[in-house]
Amino acid sequence: MLVYQDLLTGDELLWDSFPYNEIQNGVLWEVEGKWVVKGAVDFDIGANPSAEGGEDEGVDDQVVKVVDIVDTFRLQEQPAFDKKQFVTYMKRYIKLLTAKLEGEKQEEFKRNIEAATKYLLSMLKDLQFFVGESMHDDGSLVFAYYKEGATDPTFLYLGHGLKEIKC
Repeated sequence: MLVYQDLLTGDELLWDSFPYNEIQNGVLWEVEGKWVVKGAVDFDIGANPSAEGGEDEGVDDQVVKVVDIVDTFRLQEQPAFDKKQFVTYMKRYIKLLTAKLEGEKQEEFKRNIEAATKYLLSMLKDLQFFVGESMHDDGSLVFAYYKEGATDPTFLYLGHGLKEIKC
């Protein structure tokens, strides 16, 4: 199994069991999330309380709907950014990440991050923002949005900011 960690914070942000598509020249990874039901447990013990004169007392098992990626990686939603806040964040992130990248990866990132940033800016009003479990200020953001007509969210990761670990 492959685990993708935030290069700056070490937070686990993705596994290879969540397939991704590279967009914006590989700078962004697009991953489809799913709403799932968590906490629904149905035990069938073979008893029939109504036939035995008892009441069928259902169990309140605290059923909640969660997005699989958010729940699995304990992502923490952040308040929305306005354009100025987003540009400030990206400038700082680019500076921090560029220092961690080497050689060809660094050059590829520098060449393509501006177009990816513009792409994200064009959809800023539709994005939700998440950070990893540590909630570190300098970590990578994970972006979520709903494609037109979709009921499940799509997540965007900054691919160069992820470190692949084999488990």
